[in-house]
Amino acid sequence: MKINTIKLQQALPRVFVGAENDSHVHVSEVWLRDLTLTRPGHYLVEAESGTGKSSLCSFIYGNRRDYIGRIFFNDTDISTLSIKQWCEIRRTSLAILPQEMKLFPELTALENIMIKNRLTNHYKEDYIMSLLERLEIPDKAHQPARRLSVGQQQRVAIIRALCQPFDFIILDEPVSHLDSRNNLTVARLIAETAAANHAGIITTSVGNALSLDEIDDVKPTHIKL
Repeated sequence: MKINTIKLQQALPRVFVGAENDSHVHVSEVWLRDLTLTRPGHYLVEAESGTGKSSLCSFIYGNRRDYIGRIFFNDTDISTLSIKQWCEIRRTSLAILPQEMKLFPELTALENIMIKNRLTNHYKEDYIMSLLERLEIPDKAHQPARRLSVGQQQRVAIIRALCQPFDFIILDEPVSHLDSRNNLTVARLIAETAAANHAGIITTSVGNALSLDEIDDVKPTHIKL
């Protein structure tokens, strides 16, 4: 399935049901609203802790269904998708970087990336090594993930997320442990890869946002959660 639009219709985490008049729900531009995200648009979802940003990412990716309302890929309600359809969508149309990254601690940085890449056959290993070099961690390729700093782990997880074709990429606090220089380097790589896929970017932040605003010709839409 080619995903051209992601549409939320009056969606709300079930845990917030009954709290519709609470300030964080009342002012949200996502919850209990009709919202359409269109590729190749870039969207920055700005949130405070506890407002459901990771839940939003999980709902769109299909990991969780504990919400009311409806979510659509194009005109297809995602609640109707089969396991087989989800597997195909996650391999070819929808990429994600979860906040917790989910690296295997005993595997090396390169091995963590290659697990994903073998499923998609998207990049050659030489190109993956060039991405590690671009993000200034080529010397960490053969280090176990558990020995890397959190910022280094984030960069490994970002490369892993890019190892597939996608129509949208979802990035949950992707640069929370990166300084401004590394943030901008990562933002440029993500923007370039998304442009090559004619893809949309959905990123969340509770403070340290992905520096898409600093890239020429990239003007993200800011959305308050």
